Amino acid sequence: MSKSVLILPGDGIGPEIVTEAEKVLSALVEKHGLEISTEQGLIGGRAIDETGSPLPEETLALGKQSDAVLLGAVGGPKWDNIERSLRPERGLLAIRAGLDLYANLRPAILYKELAGASSLKPEVIDGLNILIVRELTGGIYFGEPRGIRTLEDGQREGFNTLVYKESEIERIARIAFDVAMKRNKKVCSVDKANVLEATELWREVVTHVSDDYPEVSLEHMYVDNAAMQLVRDPRQFDVIVTTNMFGDILSDLASMLTGSIGMLPSASLNAGGKGMYEPIHGSAPDIAGKNIANPLATIISVAMMLRYSLAEPAQADRIERAVQQVLANGLRTADIVSDGMTKVSTSEMGDAVVTSL
Repeated sequence: MSKSVLILPGDGIGPEIVTEAEKVLSALVEKHGLEISTEQGLIGGRAIDETGSPLPEETLALGKQSDAVLLGAVGGPKWDNIERSLRPERGLLAIRAGLDLYANLRPAILYKELAGASSLKPEVIDGLNILIVRELTGGIYFGEPRGIRTLEDGQREGFNTLVYKESEIERIARIAFDVAMKRNKKVCSVDKANVLEATELWREVVTHVSDDYPEVSLEHMYVDNAAMQLVRDPRQFDVIVTTNMFGDILSDLASMLTGSIGMLPSASLNAGGKGMYEPIHGSAPDIAGKNIANPLATIISVAMMLRYSLAEPAQADRIERAVQQVLANGLRTADIVSDGMTKVSTSEMGDAVVTSL
């Protein structure tokens, strides 16, 4: 039975990298029997320009009807000075909330061919394979009240609310422990329980959930120490589970351990297995339209989509093997190129993956 995918190219380099991901999907349909239908929608800055909203109602409706969503990127300086509630990033937060995509999976895997692209020594990162499980629909990004107000003395004050319910913490913790059972049975929960009551509760609930997973070892770590440890000894980690904001920051840090943020995909899942898949990098407006962005994170996101939401693990394996082969052949986009490698454009990298398929 054919599955449906909503494609949201978005802004900046989004349309370029999504085009290469679509090439890969088309190759799987034409050559390997994949049965899917696709439809495009608007989100972010382009949606603002065309409809006045960063997430049109039609886009959210299409998302709810689809089996999975593939997203490029949103945002750019063009929309930095408009009303905050209408900025492109609000569309991204709104679709996550609208589809209840509360579990964000961000793998940081080092391809051995890219060891030289990392800023860390090869012996520190060799064999790196971390999965960051980030809570995605709660915490300080969604907490109320929030805003900017004027005080009695005339000063303006910005304020946000960090809030988590037990149920929100428990469900993301269970995702992390379930994933850990399929990996190395090791979870590190990252918080700031020494100064933030919301994450004191986080630590208590995660510890309680761990009782249901006696085979999984649980470690707690403050976020500042976790950041340091990711640089000092990243291979000590297997599954990291953390809050929305901490996960946002730590996953970007982890991306550079692998050589480039352009290599990292992500999956955002709801309780029913529907997901939105996107590279973790931003819209990179400074290089948009130059055909130099790295499309591999988006292409690997397609592999995650096939595996987690579309029940097509064999097709996901095909994509991952093709990416591995392209890297083994020495092809590199500008962000990961090194001496002796062949520098290629965005479209050339996409074509190379299709050829390897």
